[in-house]
Amino acid sequence: MSEETRQSRPAPAASAAGAAHPAHRWRLPAMALLVAALGFGAWGLWRSFSGQDAPPPVPASAAAPTPRQMQAELEQLRQRVATLGRSDAISRQANRDLQSALAERDEEISGLRADVAFYERLVGATGQRRGLTVHTLKMQPQDGAPSAWHFTTTLTQNLNRGAVSAGRLSLALEGTRNGKLEKLAWTDLRQQADAPGVGYSFKYFQQVEGDVFVPAGLTPVRVTVRLTPQSGAAVEQSFTWADATRDAVAAPASAEAGRPAGG
Repeated sequence: MSEETRQSRPAPAASAAGAAHPAHRWRLPAMALLVAALGFGAWGLWRSFSGQDAPPPVPASAAAPTPRQMQAELEQLRQRVATLGRSDAISRQANRDLQSALAERDEEISGLRADVAFYERLVGATGQRRGLTVHTLKMQPQDGAPSAWHFTTTLTQNLNRGAVSAGRLSLALEGTRNGKLEKLAWTDLRQQADAPGVGYSFKYFQQVEGDVFVPAGLTPVRVTVRLTPQSGAAVEQSFTWADATRDAVAAPASAEAGRPAGG
């Protein structure tokens, strides 16, 4: 064999080795990835079976309440509602009492102001001077006696300061019955044939009270107060029945100038 033939024979082996080299280069990374995947899968299975990924246990306090606990809580809520209800009722009653007391105080203050104005007009230096006058008349029904009425009159005078005004007071009544007008004198209202008037005696003012009887079936319309002084002309002053029976502030009580007279 010639020299050229021996030198060129190894060439096919080298060419085969060079062709197998690229496949060997990618085999190692693929095996590494396969090993890593198997290891990761084994690690996941181990965590699943060991319970490390399981949710944390529910604490005993967060567990569903038992029927006994629910009943106890219901009773507590009922007691709380009852307590709040009683507190609300007490507050409402206290508020009503307060409003009533305030209304009474307002009425009392209004009455006192009216009394002060009355006294100022009566005895004040700038008050109008008047002779014997019927300042007010108030009629009130008597309990248990439908035909009995109690009257209260306030008499005043400041024309003759220091002088005593004395005499007698009587009433007369006008009304309708069966469509007809009727007039009742003092003796008819007192149901006494010779009934005297109620006496009075004062310097500045006095309340005079008494009782009269209104016959059944009579509808009163007007009341007339007649004052018969010991000296001088008689004084008459009329009031409608509606004004006389209106629920108003009581007239001022009598002062040291005289005390209430009864009849």
